[in-house]
Amino acid sequence: MNLHHLQYFIRLAHIEHYTKASEDLMITQPSLSYAISSLEQELGVQLFEKEGRNVVLTKTGKIFLDYVEQAMQLFDEGVEKVQREGQGEGRIDLAFLETLGTNLVPDITRKFLEASPGKDIQFHFHTGVTTEIIQGLKEKKYDMAFCSKQEQEQTIEFVPFARQDLVVIVPPDHPLAAKEEVDLIDTIPYPQIVFAKTSGLRPLIDSLFQKIGADYQAVYEVEVDQVIAGLVSKGFGIAVVPYMPILRFLNVKVLKLGSPNWERKFYLAYLKKNYLTPASSDFITFAKEHDMLG
Repeated sequence: MNLHHLQYFIRLAHIEHYTKASEDLMITQPSLSYAISSLEQELGVQLFEKEGRNVVLTKTGKIFLDYVEQAMQLFDEGVEKVQREGQGEGRIDLAFLETLGTNLVPDITRKFLEASPGKDIQFHFHTGVTTEIIQGLKEKKYDMAFCSKQEQEQTIEFVPFARQDLVVIVPPDHPLAAKEEVDLIDTIPYPQIVFAKTSGLRPLIDSLFQKIGADYQAVYEVEVDQVIAGLVSKGFGIAVVPYMPILRFLNVKVLKLGSPNWERKFYLAYLKKNYLTPASSDFITFAKEHDMLG
């Protein structure tokens, strides 16, 4: 169905005169007559009938007009929305690890919005563990993400963005609580709460224990950093976790990890071969220029 013919139909329905409507549309009267005739043939109904020198909608024509006007309004809204997205506005779906939700993500997104005055940009936030986030990127649920790096993911671009030190957290009454710094070997005698195997941090911490030739006593496996910290605060065990601001407000003692010395990196991740809206592309560029690596 020809879009122009539908527009001609709406105009004629309101003006109710072929000559005047064709002048208003800046087309010839035969062109307008042909457009209406084509519509009627395609639909198999009569849309207009004569009334003196004018034409008026038939009963069927009135029904059709109502739907066409609704459709054209939606079409116009769609065109406007797409054009605004082309100007760097619209929705950005950003996924991230929960531990980054208290500082890093709010900071970088707020700075981006402040650097884009007058633009209607809406962030939609999603959280999860790295494996879930990467899968969401590949399924195009998210435009980009802040997460750990997975070496085997060849379709994902990983850009270093921020770093985070590992620490050991223990209950305040734990034997290690008297120290300010411990080596990883010092944690071996005590039951530990560890990251689940689905977490991007689990293989990294496991590699540290392998480096010192020792293993830990895992009593619980948990996906989320904050949940691990909560269990430690209630005496369920100790844990090796990335430092996060929330630890200052929990009933735990934070110990610096002396040896082996290691830091965790977070990455800005996105599909290498995937169309991004201008708003999403602008955010990725902005994030690269404002990384927190120091």
